[in-house]
Amino acid sequence: VTGAAGYVGSWLVMKLLQRGYIVHATVRDPGNTSKVKHLLELPKADTNLRLWKGVLEEEGSFDEAIAGCEGVFHVAATGVDIVSDDPENELIRPAIKGVLNIINSCAKAKTVKRLVYTSSAVTLIVQGNPKPVYDESSWSDLDLMYAVKMPGWIYFASKTLAEKEAWKAAKEKKIDFISILPPLVIGPSIMPTFPLSLNMALSLVTGNEDYYFSIKQGQFVHLDDLCEAQIFLLEHPQAEGRFICSSHDATIHDLAKIIRENWPEYYVPSEFKGIDKDLPIVSLSSKKIQGLGFQFKYTLEDMYRDAIETLRKKRLLPYSTKPASKEQGWETGKEKHTNGKTYG
Repeated sequence: VTGAAGYVGSWLVMKLLQRGYIVHATVRDPGNTSKVKHLLELPKADTNLRLWKGVLEEEGSFDEAIAGCEGVFHVAATGVDIVSDDPENELIRPAIKGVLNIINSCAKAKTVKRLVYTSSAVTLIVQGNPKPVYDESSWSDLDLMYAVKMPGWIYFASKTLAEKEAWKAAKEKKIDFISILPPLVIGPSIMPTFPLSLNMALSLVTGNEDYYFSIKQGQFVHLDDLCEAQIFLLEHPQAEGRFICSSHDATIHDLAKIIRENWPEYYVPSEFKGIDKDLPIVSLSSKKIQGLGFQFKYTLEDMYRDAIETLRKKRLLPYSTKPASKEQGWETGKEKHTNGKTYG
């Protein structure tokens, strides 16, 4: 498992250990206890988990970790939330190089039966004329990204180009390669810090308006459903090609309603600047993975409940953002969050 210390990677490692797998997990710095403690404390970690250093941009960096493995989950990714003066060299090329390095290491190992690559729904849906439903045949429009440079375009381009190059390389090297395309992942967390995807999902609670556009017409999957799907695709003999892994579609207004109804202690706006009241749903079809027998277990409420409970326990999210005056609390909530303070 690459990117094992991250939000998805750490949960996947936990699930693989629960199933009795022996796991080689790569992280950027195995010696940094604060960043790997949550992995070392997992049940069965002492006998079935081994950590390795793996740096995406360094060729051969994953050779040792992958040697002897039958399945590989490439979960590690370059940054999501980044502004760069030189996006091509700082972010886009490293993302491509990273997945090609993993494919080369799999080819060298000669033991790898399948590589499951965690791509992203952003490789499908960034298009000039949005469709009501997307399936695996869709690809995002790279020309549009480079021309318009919309918020997040560097990340969208890096994921799209990386997956396209990965498919070419996997065919050349004759690697059994599968890509899984999740949308925004929400749920519990074993990470010590606030995961970026939860920052986005809970922007309505924290008042982080920068993310409102990203969840305007969103698609969502529970972290546990995603990790179950990753393992399902590794193990299923008939699995091939790309697989969307998305269980729910909702607009920002739907999300606001869910939070307001379930957690009235949070102040959630009822209107959003620049966002229409009536938004059509944009849907991702998971029919392909469901056709193989995979079933999603969690509702959108479950996703939010698990995320909120986890972050409250870790004191990363306040129990309420409704003070005496809404206006004042809105600002304080925002300020508190962006200062990275913990909550008692």
